[in-house]
Amino acid sequence: MYTIYFDMDGTIANLYGVENWLPKLRAEDASPYVEAMPLVNLEKMGELLAELQHIGYTLGIISWTSKGSTNSYNKKVRKAKLEWLVGCFPEIEFDEIHIVKYGTRKDYIAKDKYGIIFDDDERVREKWRGEAINPNTKDIVETLTKLVEMSE
Repeated sequence: MYTIYFDMDGTIANLYGVENWLPKLRAEDASPYVEAMPLVNLEKMGELLAELQHIGYTLGIISWTSKGSTNSYNKKVRKAKLEWLVGCFPEIEFDEIHIVKYGTRKDYIAKDKYGIIFDDDERVREKWRGEAINPNTKDIVETLTKLVEMSE
């Protein structure tokens, strides 16, 4: 089976919908990462993720910290993103969580180099070796539902 990876900002978390998100990030305020509303139906996605793990898929997060940030701010961002994940998916234990410096090649970080990734950043999708899905053109929950159905 494959690993299914998710980016966070702009993919499953609406960071860009948080009021004053950019000035806050530039001021090294990590609160937008905690305050971001989900971009997915959490209940349905949580059920699907649990089912996919049950049938053998592994689940991962590969997300960047803030662009041009300091090491101390990167630590705050990692903490905030982990809080967001636990708050939104309390029943899911992700097999891999990588919250890495902005711009890091995600295909280098992934354990499963040919897994599936949902990422809103075209640069990431272009370099990904497996299947790269744009969440803005292909619904995440619908895609996960199809993966479950194909495994039945």
